[in-house]
Amino acid sequence: MEVNERLSEKGQRDFRLIQRALKESDQRAYAELLLNYRDSIYFLMLKMTNNAIDAEDLTIEAFGKAFKKLDQYTSDYAFSTWLFRIAANNCIDFIRHKRKDALNQSSDIDIDFSSSFARRTASTNLDPEENIINDQKIKMMRQIVDKLKPHYRQLIVLRYFEELSYEEISVQLQLPLGTVKAQLFRARDLLFQVLKNSKENI
Repeated sequence: MEVNERLSEKGQRDFRLIQRALKESDQRAYAELLLNYRDSIYFLMLKMTNNAIDAEDLTIEAFGKAFKKLDQYTSDYAFSTWLFRIAANNCIDFIRHKRKDALNQSSDIDIDFSSSFARRTASTNLDPEENIINDQKIKMMRQIVDKLKPHYRQLIVLRYFEELSYEEISVQLQLPLGTVKAQLFRARDLLFQVLKNSKENI
């Protein structure tokens, strides 16, 4: 696929990063795409949910879903437009489910973290090459997670690798639910900082 010359300079930069990510499995390209739009996506999610913890979770989800579908992106429009659409649609679905659960008098909301680079996503639909790439992404994320302090590392592993709910983590670690959510918020922020500081070495 050739770059669309009608794209802005930023759009062409993103397109080149996408090609590196897809063709070369370049983890630095994934990291740069994330760092370029992480704050913008977060503030969009925060505006839509008015909840910092939900916004952090939804930001990670948005990138996970975008990276999983990266081969579907075309240069007919800017990557940022495509990414923001994925993030907004995912957030709308989350809000809809949250309202439905509220109507059912359920206050325990959990998010389906469907990231292809931070959870076990083995699928019988993936061909061998895709499985290798998927495993590389998971390995890369585990290496980054391992750089966190043990307490934060444990929270990230329980939430995103073992896919426990906030409530299950609260029980397992014998911590108040509010404390679990607050510390996971901090753990995610530290995770992004590690990624930012290590991107040249990923």
